[in-house]
Amino acid sequence: MANFIQEFKEFALKGNVMDMAVGVIIGGAFGKIVTSFVSDVLMPPLGTLLGGMDFTSMKVVLKDAVPAQLDAAGNEIAAATEAVTLNYGAFIQNIVDFLIIAVCIFLMIKGINRLSNLRKKKEAEEAAEAPAAPSNEEVLLTEIRDLLKEKK
Repeated sequence: MANFIQEFKEFALKGNVMDMAVGVIIGGAFGKIVTSFVSDVLMPPLGTLLGGMDFTSMKVVLKDAVPAQLDAAGNEIAAATEAVTLNYGAFIQNIVDFLIIAVCIFLMIKGINRLSNLRKKKEAEEAAEAPAAPSNEEVLLTEIRDLLKEKK
């Protein structure tokens, strides 16, 4: 059991797991920002363009609501039931949220890859420009050559 706890501790405290946890937390906050952007900024003008439609309220009523039934004395005979609806407007909103998040993540990864490639290219250019330092063997051989030249 102690070995299991030790292995779990090593796993949980690795850098990759901690980085992933931070990513999940930031992703959750980013999701809220995108949801607010879609529902509060993007969808109202889109709904206006489509004739004042509010996507979140778009639904198909499968079964109407039934109000509570009361007797003459005002006592409840049958409880009220809510309407059964198919809320496809909320589904459309979630699809738009997903697409925006996917595009943002794509652009971020593309930018990170571009920066990474630029950095690698710059490092390769610097390595090509800078003359390679001679190895210890080359230095020793050069010294031996120079000593041999002096003896002649």
